[in-house]
Amino acid sequence: MGKNNTKILITALVMVVTAAMMIEEAKSVRICNVNTNDLQKCRPAVTGNNPPPPTPQCCKVAKAANLECLCPFLSRSGINPSKIKALGANCGITKNPSCLPW
Repeated sequence: MGKNNTKILITALVMVVTAAMMIEEAKSVRICNVNTNDLQKCRPAVTGNNPPPPTPQCCKVAKAANLECLCPFLSRSGINPSKIKALGANCGITKNPSCLPW
């Protein structure tokens, strides 16, 4: 009976760890070629009155993202389009999404 209890305990532990891993992965959704958690790396560069320049990590995300695909989200985000334009310029992105006024 001791072996059965150990097997049940190990099985339950494996199930809990597997469920925890699945929940952790679900926190980030892939959209427009990037994970939503990665988009947060650019938040400081496009928010506030005097945003800092984008970090190299932000530029990597911005270059990987499909900006046209992000248009519906950008237009509803409340982010000033000029800040998105500055982000693109600072990251060396030459193709601007058509949804933003340039």
